[in-house]
Amino acid sequence: MQLDRLQFLLNQFPTRKIAVLGDFFLDKYLEIDPALAEPSLETGRVAHQVIGVRRSPGAAGTVVNNLAALGAGQLHAVGAVGDDGEAYDLCQGLAKLGCSTNGLLRCPELLTPTYLKPCDYNVAGLAGEHSRYDTKNHAPTPDAIVKRIVAELERILPEVDALIVMDQVDLPDCGVVTAAVRSELSRLAQQFSKVLFWADSRRYIRLYRNVTIKANQFEAVHRLNPAVGEEISLDELRQVIPTLRAEMGAPVFVTCAERGILVSDPEIQLVPTVKVTGPIDPTGAGDSATAGAVLALSSGATPAEAALVANLVASITVQQLGTTGTATPAQVCEALAAWTRQQTG
Repeated sequence: MQLDRLQFLLNQFPTRKIAVLGDFFLDKYLEIDPALAEPSLETGRVAHQVIGVRRSPGAAGTVVNNLAALGAGQLHAVGAVGDDGEAYDLCQGLAKLGCSTNGLLRCPELLTPTYLKPCDYNVAGLAGEHSRYDTKNHAPTPDAIVKRIVAELERILPEVDALIVMDQVDLPDCGVVTAAVRSELSRLAQQFSKVLFWADSRRYIRLYRNVTIKANQFEAVHRLNPAVGEEISLDELRQVIPTLRAEMGAPVFVTCAERGILVSDPEIQLVPTVKVTGPIDPTGAGDSATAGAVLALSSGATPAEAALVANLVASITVQQLGTTGTATPAQVCEALAAWTRQQTG
């Protein structure tokens, strides 16, 4: 890809209207000063002292954050959260990103999904993080809420260029994207054929139909619990992609960590990533790749071009330690220059 082609695509981003459906979490960081720890007078246990609190939209909200940083024109959140303080903080964070929350239903019977992340303020990255506390809904999402979510989709789809589905919750039918919602998405993708439908799922990616999917290398071969350091060979992935493409009835993107992204259309092709040096933090890298790919595709990019934009964006975000990073259009252009040098060097 030449710089002028990338700049053309980036110039379209402010005209793009993107809806994000899925599990919106609140990321809540408690910044702790270890030097201030003191024993509890009542129990004698350590009372960690919080000196700062950071809040930001997580999970599906991470995608919104990346879309906003890349300059997307209109953003819409679709889903369901509780009617609680966490929902207030989450909606405030989305509003700061310019994202409409009219489609994010407030439901008293739900908890707002939250990742509570205590961390030492003076230690960057994963090394400074304590054990995490997660708040999720452990009961199936009520049918009445599912129907309201589908109604919100039908309301917003005529107004957008793309719908990103972020299926974060792995407990069956306990998140926003239940089996019933996936079935409706298959129908809606056929009804709204001019809208790009893109899905990313931690556990259920093979259950989508008529929707472009992004699967990592293990999801593509249905290996749910890979060993540390394990990877799937490119040959094995190339063999499974045609079957996956036929099942989906739509293009397939398979991320292969530092090797890049395999795309199915118009033929199977590996798009190399940008090689980076130094420490990295992969938290949210897949979400940033999704944002870049969807904005590129909805702006007229080919699948291979979209995969390259995804790689460029992810190469920027993984170098931001201790946070779910974002990338700006200017940084994406710089990353293309580095990628070009690596491919021709």
